[in-house]
Amino acid sequence: MFSLPRRLLLAATLGLTALGVQAQAFPSRTVRLIVPFPAGGTTDILARQVAAELATKWSVAVIVDNKGGASGTIGSEMLVQSAPDGHTLMLTATHHVINPGLYKKLKYDTRTDFTPIGLIATVPNVLLVHPSLPVKTVQELIRYAKDKPGTLSFGSTGIGGANHLAGELFKFTTGIEAVHIPYKGAAPALNDLLGGQIPMMFDSLPGVIQQVRAGKLRALGVTTLRRASAAPEIPTIDESGVKGFEATAWFGFYAPGKMAPALAQRLNADLLDVLRSARIRALFAEQGADPGNLSQAEFAKFVDDEIVKWGKVITAANVKAE
Repeated sequence: MFSLPRRLLLAATLGLTALGVQAQAFPSRTVRLIVPFPAGGTTDILARQVAAELATKWSVAVIVDNKGGASGTIGSEMLVQSAPDGHTLMLTATHHVINPGLYKKLKYDTRTDFTPIGLIATVPNVLLVHPSLPVKTVQELIRYAKDKPGTLSFGSTGIGGANHLAGELFKFTTGIEAVHIPYKGAAPALNDLLGGQIPMMFDSLPGVIQQVRAGKLRALGVTTLRRASAAPEIPTIDESGVKGFEATAWFGFYAPGKMAPALAQRLNADLLDVLRSARIRALFAEQGADPGNLSQAEFAKFVDDEIVKWGKVITAANVKAE
């Protein structure tokens, strides 16, 4: 008869074996990939490209299911209610780590109800000004704002969005004053920037690079810590003197909470194989996106750090959800 310690050891061994079998058995049927935004946006485009490659790798269908609404929280709720067996996953954007600070009554806990799997891609944002603003560098913009307090404003696609919070982070880290002007979407905000109705805003680099190169807008700095491969001539805001500034738009892959570690690591490994492929790198380049390369543990830490960072920005700026 086994002694108690040997029983515990046997139970632990059987448990680890079961987890390993679960990872090996995946996938056994169609995989549902929730995208908590409408079809046609960057998140949806990247999801469909990744889903097609994963379907080939796994030899099962990977179906993208768009469940937009409430800044991504509706689709997130659906993932939380799913079994953590790998057959329901989610690909979402930076909103996922912003929402905990923005909405005080979410129906889930962003830290515990999800299993972070991997970083899909990053897309640089860029600090833009209208050419009529007499500044050509980040430091000149900071001096201008401090010399003329209360006169500067910046546009965004809406309260609590990634480019709104990039502006608030810039205010927070530089100590300048600037009035936020929210718009209902990227197009009207960009149109007013091009027309000179607003003097500055943050926007995704792929969406504005042609206007910058045509001289219709002036790019002062990208929000990544490294220069963007799509526009290496634009300095980073960090190297321009605002040390540590980073406000990257990024996209992540998630599973429901309490997923077996072996399965989470298996999903991460398969995802990294896909992201390293020449086909995905070429497709992402068309979107101005750089494929992710973080391990599952590294991505989990990255998500936690981002929740803390944006929570501080939201609190400091007293941002309220619409």
